[in-house]
Amino acid sequence: MVRIKSPFLRWLLIGLAVAFSIGIAALSIYLVRLDGEVRVRFAGVRWVLPAQVYAAPLELYPGAPISVDVLRHELDRLGYRSSDDLVGPGTYVASGNELKIDTRAFAFWDGPQSEMRIAIRGDGKSLANIRAMGSDQPVDLLRLDPMLIGSVYPSHSGEDRILVKLDEVPPLLPATLMLVEDRNFEHHIGISFRGILRAAMANVRAGHTVQGASTLTQQLIRNLFLSNEQTFKRKITEMFMALLLERHVSKSEILEAYLNEVWLGQDGARAIHGFGLASQFYFNKPLNELQPQEIATLVGIVKGPTVFNPRRYAKRVQERRDLVLKLMAEAGLIRDDELEVAQLQPLGVVRSASGGVERYPAYIDLVRRQLKGLYREEDLNGEGLRIFTTLDPRAQEALEARIVADLPDLEKSRRLPADTLQAAGVVTSVEGGEVLAMVGDRNTRFPGFNRALDSKRPIGSLAKPFVYLTALEQPERYNLQSILQDAAIDLKMPNGQHWAPKNYDRQLHGAVPLYAALAKSYNLPTIQLGLDVGVERVHDTIEAAGFQDPPTLPSMFIGAIDMAPFDVAQMYSTLAASGYLTPLLAIREVQTKDGEPLSRYSFKLKQTLPEGPVYLTTWAMQKVIEFGTARWAVSVLPAGQRFAGKTGTTDDDRDSWFAGFGADRVAVVWVGRDDNKPVGLDGAAGALRIWGRLMRDISARGIDLTLPANIEEAQIDPQSGLRADEGCAGALTIPFIVGTVPEAYADCANARESSPLQWLKDIFK
Repeated sequence: MVRIKSPFLRWLLIGLAVAFSIGIAALSIYLVRLDGEVRVRFAGVRWVLPAQVYAAPLELYPGAPISVDVLRHELDRLGYRSSDDLVGPGTYVASGNELKIDTRAFAFWDGPQSEMRIAIRGDGKSLANIRAMGSDQPVDLLRLDPMLIGSVYPSHSGEDRILVKLDEVPPLLPATLMLVEDRNFEHHIGISFRGILRAAMANVRAGHTVQGASTLTQQLIRNLFLSNEQTFKRKITEMFMALLLERHVSKSEILEAYLNEVWLGQDGARAIHGFGLASQFYFNKPLNELQPQEIATLVGIVKGPTVFNPRRYAKRVQERRDLVLKLMAEAGLIRDDELEVAQLQPLGVVRSASGGVERYPAYIDLVRRQLKGLYREEDLNGEGLRIFTTLDPRAQEALEARIVADLPDLEKSRRLPADTLQAAGVVTSVEGGEVLAMVGDRNTRFPGFNRALDSKRPIGSLAKPFVYLTALEQPERYNLQSILQDAAIDLKMPNGQHWAPKNYDRQLHGAVPLYAALAKSYNLPTIQLGLDVGVERVHDTIEAAGFQDPPTLPSMFIGAIDMAPFDVAQMYSTLAASGYLTPLLAIREVQTKDGEPLSRYSFKLKQTLPEGPVYLTTWAMQKVIEFGTARWAVSVLPAGQRFAGKTGTTDDDRDSWFAGFGADRVAVVWVGRDDNKPVGLDGAAGALRIWGRLMRDISARGIDLTLPANIEEAQIDPQSGLRADEGCAGALTIPFIVGTVPEAYADCANARESSPLQWLKDIFK
């Protein structure tokens, strides 16, 4: 035993020993506390899971009105891959008029649908037959997996992810991730001394930091619990936490957590976390369908999603991808021939994030609002909801394309500067009141002001059909042939001012049949009619159609009512549905993450407008297109089919509107300026052009001409308004409420001479 003679040295050693013991004790206490914190915090990790929002699925059946080419386009939009052979779910083979498809399994709101291999034959208009491959059994109905169109709730976080389990991930992905980011992952204890030494040597040789030494475990700790500040204290804490985490959690659990947590890009304010969402975000396909080159791309992005943003730096990312592919081949993860094929492939990143919230911002905005109106707040806070919407991707694409293409043409026609005009549009289904498409800005991806919901503008002559409907509810006084006077009006208002409205063309047209006054959109006969039936009754009709609290002023008759396009769509949907009011809905079903349906507030479907008068009004609105203010639409709508609608124009041509419908679709379009300056476009010259081409593009069906039970038709002489027959040239077939057809015949009618009733009338003239 060595005796230390120097008192100073002896006390120094004692001091050091005490300090060392205190340090060890303090470190032990710190590590015990840190160990408890790591266990509790990791066990309590609950990733923010915004609700996944899906479009309506495409339903395929024999006779479905979709061509093989359009179906192929839909498959491409869903991320299906064209191939020479079916090699798994999400692939298809095209050959002439036949498509072979390996569909994806999907858990729909009404039950799961398994993966199927099917063969479809069709032509340029519809599908002829669908059969199951292998059994040749006919398939009556098949739904393709719906498009993921966005994420909502909870709104407090900017993170988005799709959780995946390790056994659901293609094995090539974690193998490549470990190869590139942490080769010793399966063997180290949370930190890699070999990696630290290798990085240190590389950094010394370079003279600056060129390589890091963080393991996947350390990266996970940093992402979950720590900040990115470059301090010695943070780095030491990270290393200790990584060591402790590896004591309590398996390698597979760490790897699964990393796959779900790693940041892989930015979509505006939304952070893309995890490989599950990144696969959809960059390639528009599920993770299990990724090819080797796509896996290499995602793993390459891990190094720095900002620096290796494939939509901004495609060449840089492709070089990084090819390097990762080379490493994969050298490690034996892929064959040399697979390497050659993979490196020849384009980057393959979709142009825009089709699964992102920016894809259909106006529609997602509507979904958010309706969620709050249909479900309890406490239920919506449950994470991982699955929201099935009514959005029809084909209708949405058509509406967007028309607005983008037609607004520049309208600007040129009026010599307006580019980007002067704005537009909004809504498309709904007649049956069920489903919102199929919505656009709130000419920049259809702009998630800002939603004009379809929030731009309240005067609707002009779109209000007129409800004035005429109110009159036609009194068949003893009015029918479609009733004569209205187009004469000057000068009304003294309650405030003492005078209101002297004019027709749009500044002309007077004398005696006009009721249906023609609507078709030609004459203001003065409409106001006379409204005053006769009463402001309150017209007010009640508009409310019954679905718009609450319209004004009770005569100016309401010609459109002094501020509405958004969605409000107009609600009213016109009630007309299209024969008077049945169905609240327009964008949400079909909401499920919890476990697949259980959420209970919702119910709406009562009811008939709020009488069917007979609605039919008569719709008949008159068909004349708007046949020979009235919207006759231009005949040039683009399907020949031989009838549609109903109404132009709308406001003072000084500030707003251009058109609203109309067929048997299955309702569409509303508004065109104008945000600063409310005149645009020089009436409803026919502006919004109608978009509406007509849109209805053509979505293959809307013409109105069913079957008469309701309480409607009968009669030949009418347009000059006298009396009954006609083959003896009257130019006689019109006009519908009437049963029992209200004029009894007397016009002078031109052959039947007049043989009518006993007419004979008696002639005697007593």
